[in-house]
Amino acid sequence: MRSQGKTVQAVIQPRSEADRALDRGFIWLTRVFAIAIAVILLWIAWQVGYNAIPAIQVFGAGFLFQSAWNPVTSQYGVWPQVYGTIVSALIALLLAVPIGVGTAILLSENFLPSAIRTVLVFLVELLAAIPSVVYGLWGIFVVIPILRPIGGWLNSTLGWLPIFSTPLTGPGMLPAGIVLTIMILPIITAISRDALISLPPDLRQAAVGLGATRWETIFQVLVPSAFSGIVGAVMLALGRAMGETMAVTMLIGNSNNVNLSILAPANTISSLLANQFAEASGLQVSALMYAALILFLLTLLVNILAELVVQRVKKI
Repeated sequence: MRSQGKTVQAVIQPRSEADRALDRGFIWLTRVFAIAIAVILLWIAWQVGYNAIPAIQVFGAGFLFQSAWNPVTSQYGVWPQVYGTIVSALIALLLAVPIGVGTAILLSENFLPSAIRTVLVFLVELLAAIPSVVYGLWGIFVVIPILRPIGGWLNSTLGWLPIFSTPLTGPGMLPAGIVLTIMILPIITAISRDALISLPPDLRQAAVGLGATRWETIFQVLVPSAFSGIVGAVMLALGRAMGETMAVTMLIGNSNNVNLSILAPANTISSLLANQFAEASGLQVSALMYAALILFLLTLLVNILAELVVQRVKKI
């Protein structure tokens, strides 16, 4: 027994002072990086908020609910842009969530041979690498021509519904929403797939052992167990959809009007900033900063809600 104790003591050598110093240095380095991220976030918020102060003093909270945007008369409001930002993001989520989660299930289970799954995973990740301006051009020359007859049919057949009350003549809310769907699919698919793959194999084995079918195992055991990761993916995708600029600017029509029809042109806060900031001056710059601050707060609110939902689901 004594010889075994001596052997253990001989194997477990005390750590050198250099190793301890390296560990302390690494810990402090990670703390500095974490603090730097928080400082950068606060710095951006302060810069945007500071430059928005003149517009805040002039328009107050009414800026959020006014529809006019007239640099000649210095009348500004972002209600059409806020409406367009939220609706276009919701259209994208409505289409992307079932497709993205379904693709994640397909790529995480053994429905396909391993080689084909590898290729599909690569293609899904490749969608995230395509520049947004390419999506915009593709939407102009491919999506809009395909949707134009469909939009005409929806308007002539279901025009009594407010969401189809106008014909689709070109850029509009629906083309922008469809392209946004494709842009956020990689986020939902990749994160949901990782959440499903990270589940313990014991869950599948236990469900099968209790007599559950494959689909019962997926929808009653695996998906609920990975629900927090899926919700996180959806919320991150929502934040991306709300902040997307170039593709939406090229496809949404940039109309500063509120229209319930998803076939009509609309606008978003990001598109407003992209279109007008280069030529803005005076109070208009401050108004654009005010709009940017609202978009910043909306995106921050989405991420906070995502974290709260994920934490609540983990406790269930």
